[in-house]
Amino acid sequence: QVQLVESGGALVQPGGSLRLSCAASGFNFDDAVIGWFRQAPGKEREEVACISRSGGNTYYADFEKGRFTISRDNAKNTVHLQMNSLKPEDTAIYYCAADVWGTGTGEGSYDYWGQGTQVTVSS
Repeated sequence: QVQLVESGGALVQPGGSLRLSCAASGFNFDDAVIGWFRQAPGKEREEVACISRSGGNTYYADFEKGRFTISRDNAKNTVHLQMNSLKPEDTAIYYCAADVWGTGTGEGSYDYWGQGTQVTVSS
């Protein structure tokens, strides 16, 4: 059974940091591009970042402007998203997703999704 379980979401003040984690099981983690997406209330889901199978290549959405860092540990089947300098507009449910043997090109290419973790940035 494939599972992607996100954790680390919380209420944080503007300017603060959070580290999200995604624990994967039920598939060969090394074969998957892993992406982070988010969906804010009333908005469409958007891609935040993704990381290649080896971790050697990463992609970030323009809105991050160097604030976020994605990383993976293939030995632990885990992906992390370090988020710094958080802004109220970063408030959303954050999802991780796996694209097995794909290229992680767009939301539609991802095969498996987690249930999400809530990030709220507010004073």
